[in-house]
Amino acid sequence: MTKYKEYFDRMINDNKEIFDNFLQLHQSYSINQEDLQERFNQEGGEVLKIIKEWENKLCSQSEKAGYGSFTSNLSEKFWAEVRKMLPLIDYIGIIAKKEPQFSIKKINLSKV
Repeated sequence: MTKYKEYFDRMINDNKEIFDNFLQLHQSYSINQEDLQERFNQEGGEVLKIIKEWENKLCSQSEKAGYGSFTSNLSEKFWAEVRKMLPLIDYIGIIAKKEPQFSIKKINLSKV
C-alpha cells in the first residue's frame, strides 16, 4: 500500500465517528445545499482540520527523509483520495447569502 493511502486509511480509522457523521451530512448536503450550508461549514471545518493535520504528518515525514521535492505530488494524491470519498469537500466555507425575493415597488400617482 502506498504511503498516502496508508495515512488516509489511518486518518479515517482514527476519526471514524467524525467521518461517519460528516459522510451522512455530506450526502444530505448534496441534495439540499441551501438549507444545510451553515451546518456543512461548521462541521466541515472540524473535518478539514483533521485532514490538514494528517496531510502535514504525511508530508513532514517525506521532508525529513530528504524527499521534500516530492511532497507536493504526495499532497495532491492524498487530497485526491479525500475527494473520492467527499467530492464536495471544497464547498466548505462558502458563504451563502439569501437574496430577497424580487419585488416591484408601487408608484402612487395620486400624489403627483
